[in-house]
Amino acid sequence: MIESTLRPFTKGDVFVGVTELNNSADDHAGRGRIIQYDAGLNHKGVLWLEATTHLVGGLKFDSQGVLWAFDSQEFVVLNIFPNGRVAVRDLPKRSFSHVNFLPDGSFLLGEHVVGSEIKPEIAACLQTRIPHMPGTTRFGDGHVWHFRADGALLREYATQTHGGMGGFLGVTMATVSPDARTLVYTSETGPRLMRYDLVRDRQLPDLQSFQPPFQGPPEMFFSMQYAPDGTLYVLRGARIDVVNESGQTARSIPLQGFGWATMDITVDSKHAFVGSFFSGELAKIDLQSGEKTASVQTGQTKALAGIAEFQGVRAAAPATAPLPKASAPKPRAVRKAKRVVRRKNAAKRAKTATRAKVATRRKVSKRGAKPGRPARVRRAAAKSKRAGTKPRRKSVKARSKK
Repeated sequence: MIESTLRPFTKGDVFVGVTELNNSADDHAGRGRIIQYDAGLNHKGVLWLEATTHLVGGLKFDSQGVLWAFDSQEFVVLNIFPNGRVAVRDLPKRSFSHVNFLPDGSFLLGEHVVGSEIKPEIAACLQTRIPHMPGTTRFGDGHVWHFRADGALLREYATQTHGGMGGFLGVTMATVSPDARTLVYTSETGPRLMRYDLVRDRQLPDLQSFQPPFQGPPEMFFSMQYAPDGTLYVLRGARIDVVNESGQTARSIPLQGFGWATMDITVDSKHAFVGSFFSGELAKIDLQSGEKTASVQTGQTKALAGIAEFQGVRAAAPATAPLPKASAPKPRAVRKAKRVVRRKNAAKRAKTATRAKVATRRKVSKRGAKPGRPARVRRAAAKSKRAGTKPRRKSVKARSKK
């Protein structure tokens, strides 16, 4: 058995998820592996994972220097500590594939897949199995989930998805705006760069969107990231676009070939590490000149699914930091249950009000009748009233005889 050779994390180290594919019947299955490189992309070590079965991706460091990694097909979320310890997070069994961290210490996870069907033309050539969520017949809902730092669920965002070329891809990659109010995301291989309002819990118009017929190759989005300086970089398969707030492409940085699907911007906002899914190449790109300043072959095609630069330990909010009241969310299921209760209570109030109205009408119709009078007397009084005469009263003698 091959042992891990992970070295102590050094600022500037680059970690890459490159699963060792070893199943001829499943081109996404294999032994989980994260390769460690130094800032110059020289090999330093490797970490072998036991809890994963398929592609390991979505790599990202949190403020405490813990590396997050995902196997969306096994519903596994990993935390890898600087000392090499690997922990599996206790989270809902969903196809989470990436993470974003918010200033209050909470985090967002995106569901990689959505729906229950794959387009027939894609299913015919797909050489892997997309599992259903436990206890369901669906791959996923394609939603973004908001958790507190300790893992408690805060909210489920009903994000729209495109489906990508296969029709089953959900929120495959996302980034949070510098003000932490907006999520920018995509369904990879799809033509939409979507947005969601995290504060008001609502879908926003797409930042960019392309509709067929396309002029040339199909328009596709793969990855995106706000750099520390606030610039939004978007990976388009064969280039990196700089997209402004109005959705316009300010400039493009061409890349060699097609298949660049994974990206991480350096802490100084000057370079981008990009990975080619098809060739397995990891490259360092100067974001001003577009020059490739370093490159390395990871040794595995169709397996590179995550890149993260170690930026050291940064200050962070306490793990139990509460959200501001204005944006304190509740789980979607709880809010739905409360709506149901409110509707039931409203229905009960309406029913009670209807009964009260009916009772009032009855009282009005009986007006003039004295309490305790027999029904026959009340009916006679009502009949006489309608006829405009007074009811006959029996004599005391007749009443006494009776």
